[in-house]
Amino acid sequence: MESLRQLFKIGNGPSSSHTMGPRKAAQIYLSELPEGTVKVVVTLYGALAATGKGHLTDKAVLDVLTPSIPTEIEWLPDTVLPFHTNGIRFESFGADGASLGSETFYSIGGGDIVREGESRQAAESIYPMTKIKEILAWCERTGLSYWEYVEQTEGPEIWDYLREVWQVMKNAVERGIEAEGILPGGLGVRRKAVSYHVHAAGYNSSLKSRGLVYAYALAVSEENAAGGEIVTAPTCGSCGIVPAVLYHLYTSKGFSEKRILRALATAGLFGNVVKHNASVSGAEVGCQGEVGVACAMAAAAASQLFGGTPAQIEYSAEMGLEHHLGLTCDPVCGLVQIPCIERNAYAAARALDANLYAAFSDGRHRVDFDRIVEVMKQTGHDLPSLYKETAKGGLAAIQ
Repeated sequence: MESLRQLFKIGNGPSSSHTMGPRKAAQIYLSELPEGTVKVVVTLYGALAATGKGHLTDKAVLDVLTPSIPTEIEWLPDTVLPFHTNGIRFESFGADGASLGSETFYSIGGGDIVREGESRQAAESIYPMTKIKEILAWCERTGLSYWEYVEQTEGPEIWDYLREVWQVMKNAVERGIEAEGILPGGLGVRRKAVSYHVHAAGYNSSLKSRGLVYAYALAVSEENAAGGEIVTAPTCGSCGIVPAVLYHLYTSKGFSEKRILRALATAGLFGNVVKHNASVSGAEVGCQGEVGVACAMAAAAASQLFGGTPAQIEYSAEMGLEHHLGLTCDPVCGLVQIPCIERNAYAAARALDANLYAAFSDGRHRVDFDRIVEVMKQTGHDLPSLYKETAKGGLAAIQ
């Protein structure tokens, strides 16, 4: 299981799988460009091609390559490579038109890529325990917390990185609740965060709290849709949920930054376990791997902040993921707007509900988090490809 630095990535939206990943692959390929190359042809496969235009995949690749070398994009949405549906192939050509070689990469979710022939776990694994059941038992045996497991594994320098992550999250919320206008992409979706933020002030404390959570999640998700700087948590498409919950509790409950960072570490640990044992790629397992995992992360963070026991924190996260099982990834026109933005707002509220529900319990329950991760993975594999980021099924079909 990798460092939280590989889960919480700072970058520009709108998609970790379809924007950040391909951009990274293009940067790697450019650094290894064969001598004598006069042209590069980039072929996008499967889901990467199906929703790539809406996710600005072509722009992300061309922005990297075209300043150095003429580049063409080819789209093959109906061709899915065996390893992963998000395939991208770079091929170089010389002056005589002959191929100088090619490389294939896969964007596997959360901005991560692997090269053809590499293991999905190619990055350095630093966590000795990779199941929540093991980590929970360690917490109960030692009396330490999830965030302390993160600190012991990653070292105290992780707090500097998480502080930077938190600052980017806060900035995205604060930009988003001030921004107005129409989001790019052609759907005519108007930003709503500013309206929700203003309307929330007119309600009583309970409804105001819920309205503010909606506003903060909308703010970050709209910034992502507009290509703004955000943090994958665990992906771009679900990037509004964790910041919304943390920002709301930070501003309304007065939690210190130190406690927010500990909650962020706890959230990251749960997201990391899912990423390691299943997937956070909407193209692979549907939106349950994006919004569902983000809801689980935010629920764990909230429970940590409110003094939940390790068992209650695990229960909060389990509910956050369990009640998103089967959620399809069906963006209209391939844009991270409908239904993605509203889903972020709704899931942020559900994360707080999961925390509250667990707080009323002793943390004991029948189905543990690791089992839900297994079910989520299997459910994702069982979902027809129409419902995994192809922009052809579900809500995407009514465009």
